[in-house]
Amino acid sequence: MCLITFAYRVHPEYKLILAANRDEFYSRPTRKAQFWNQENLPNILAGKDLEAGGTWMGINNSGKWGALTNYRDPSIIKNNPPSRGELVLNYLQDLKNPETHLTDTIAESPKYNGYNLLLGDTNQIFHYSNITESVTELKEGIHGVSNALLDTSWPKLDQAKKELQKAVSNKNIQIEELFELLKNDHKPPEDQLPDTGIPQKWEKAVSSVFIKTETYGTRCSTVLMIDYSNKASFIERRYNPQTSEIIEENAFKLVFS
Repeated sequence: MCLITFAYRVHPEYKLILAANRDEFYSRPTRKAQFWNQENLPNILAGKDLEAGGTWMGINNSGKWGALTNYRDPSIIKNNPPSRGELVLNYLQDLKNPETHLTDTIAESPKYNGYNLLLGDTNQIFHYSNITESVTELKEGIHGVSNALLDTSWPKLDQAKKELQKAVSNKNIQIEELFELLKNDHKPPEDQLPDTGIPQKWEKAVSSVFIKTETYGTRCSTVLMIDYSNKASFIERRYNPQTSEIIEENAFKLVFS
């Protein structure tokens, strides 16, 4: 994922309302969200990166979920690191709670390129980045993360959080409103762009919530909603390259004990 915004314990019906975009090169092979029966992991629901084998976001039948964004800084890129997609997958297979899992795996985090990792279950959410090496339990509120640290003020993330706040202010959540905020392709003025060490032209190209370039862009959007009785909806929409045209929707209902 390259942008995640979520409302945590701010809505009367849903403890978690999460909306996220995955941005990636169009040429990178990807499998749609589904249960991982082929891998003998039938309790895991996630999309799959068919090049490296991991996932950017997923949930399992016990209510554990995880989502990942890359941290953008070309100056700290490593040579031949392991795939960050295995971080979410490892958690979904682990029996430990998110805090314990993160604490137990911190020693391995420096070998990866920079990342943000959100791990949750039915009771709590934690954030970890190998940039700060800090495990933080999240409090209720509207949160978001793109390719900087959690809740860093970037124009596209600020806009997504603002629109999410508006969406969750209604008692009856409109799922279409969540997907609409993820399709925002507005680019801010150049003087508002972050400086992450990439060329200004590319900084501009990836400055919108929904990204469309010739070779790279938003591949899918995902909405995850978990209510206070531990019933969840997981909805993924996949897009044609260079457009926001929906080519496929995959929707699932889960109930956790």
